This record gives sequence, C-alpha cells and structure tokens, in this order.
Amino acid sequence: MEKFNSTDQVLDFAINAEQEAINFYSNLYNRTNNENMKLAYREFILEEKSHKDKLQKLKADGTLSGIELKKVTDLKISDYIVEQQIHDNMDYQESLVVAMLKEKAAYKLYTDLAEISDSEELKKMFKYLALEEAKHKLKFEIEYDDNVMQEN
Repeated sequence: MEKFNSTDQVLDFAINAEQEAINFYSNLYNRTNNENMKLAYREFILEEKSHKDKLQKLKADGTLSGIELKKVTDLKISDYIVEQQIHDNMDYQESLVVAMLKEKAAYKLYTDLAEISDSEELKKMFKYLALEEAKHKLKFEIEYDDNVMQEN
C-alpha cells in the first residue's frame, strides 16, 4: 500500500478511488444492454458520487455526519469466482463477476486504510466506505445467485 504523509494525502487517494469507481461503473453502464444492470450501475454511480462528496466534505471541514456502521452479510460468492476481463461484448454473468470483484477490492482497500489511519474520523469514514462497498458486493452476489447460479 502507498505510504501517506498526511491526512490530506489519504483523503485525496480515497477521493481518487471513488472517482475511479464512478468511471468504472459508467464504463459498464455504457457497455451493457441489460436494463436491470443499467439500473444497478446508475445506482452505484450515484452512490460512489455520494462517497466522493463525503470524502471531499471531510477534507474541507474535518467533520463527518450521517454515518452509521452496520454489519453487512457476505455471501462469499466472489471468493470462488475467477477474474473476468472487461470487453465490449460482456454478457450478464461476466458483468456481474467484474462488478463483484471490483467491490471486493474496494472493500479491502477501505478496510486497509481504516487500519492504518491515525485519525478516529478517518477510521470511521473508511469503515463506513468499506461497509458501503460490502453492500454493493452483496447486491451483485444476490443478483448472481438469483439469476446465474439458478440457471446453471
């Protein structure tokens, strides 16, 4: 993991990660013709924008508000899936796999950032973001379980 010398550097890193997630889901949104996936991607784009806004607010004024830390169920489906490359003709299953693995990686990133943060405010923010990413992963795992595993 990158070495950070200030709280601002940590927040800039996290803000950039959220922007990358926005770009990632925007890319998937533009690649799929599946209306259910388009709706899910649109929702995730908005959620990632909300995360970015919260990080920018924390950076600007040093305060957090409206953050609750609640446990999220993990179906662990993504633990047993082989990585999928993004391509123009991805089907529904491939798209779900890419999204699950992306959310799993984001969860790990924010969990790691929470562990190395000195500030209690940053720890809380990163734990919150980790839980948000876990919720995203769960949503994709449920979709995968309901619509891919049932068909196979």
